[in-house]
Amino acid sequence: MPIRVKVINVSKNFGNVVALRNVSLEVRKGDVFFIIGSSGSGKSTLLRCINRLENVTSGEIWVEDDLVTGPKANIRKIREETGMVFQSFNLFPHLTVLDNITLAPRIVKKVDKYEAEDVARSLLKRVGLLDKERAYSEQLSGGQQQRVAIARALAMNPKVMLFDEPTSALDPEMTKEVLDVMRDLADEGMTMIVVSHEMGFAKAAATKVVYMDNAEIIEMGTPEQIFDNPQKERTQRFLKNVLKS
Repeated sequence: MPIRVKVINVSKNFGNVVALRNVSLEVRKGDVFFIIGSSGSGKSTLLRCINRLENVTSGEIWVEDDLVTGPKANIRKIREETGMVFQSFNLFPHLTVLDNITLAPRIVKKVDKYEAEDVARSLLKRVGLLDKERAYSEQLSGGQQQRVAIARALAMNPKVMLFDEPTSALDPEMTKEVLDVMRDLADEGMTMIVVSHEMGFAKAAATKVVYMDNAEIIEMGTPEQIFDNPQKERTQRFLKNVLKS
């Protein structure tokens, strides 16, 4: 399968703090790439660099043929192609659900209002919220807001979906709602890079799992390799701690 995202020897410093150190990976079309690790290990920073929300200190990131880290990179195009869903839902509270989803396609891609609304309704149906198109965010549960956020990202027809701890602010029932949508996307072949502590989801849906610690990739492999037979002592120790419950 063709490579969707390629990260080559990427480092990122915040002053004297090293957030990423010589990180390299390849994500192919249809991959569900799961990144695990303790808080502060660099996982979210890596996603933000792929989306060009952060500039790298050194190294290269490519999304297909586009050099994300280049001085002449088209940042608008990069963010169209790499939809991002954050821990916080970031919906506009003064807009309805339908308007939240149609705003970017209409403004950025100049999509006709009625066409954008048709696409939005199909996406709302996909995430199980067609009956909420006229609702405002304050009228929705956290799980519903996150599903709207996913629909909003999908409305730009991205090549890759980036998920940064999408369920960490949700209770278990709402978490299941969101993971079910993400599992459906994975089954449909959407290329996804997911930062999360949802190990059960990683075991069930991931094609590849990466363990990061102290700004570095420590180990990478299939879910079976990482969860059932980790080779590195640091990976073993982390999984023992997070899976012991």
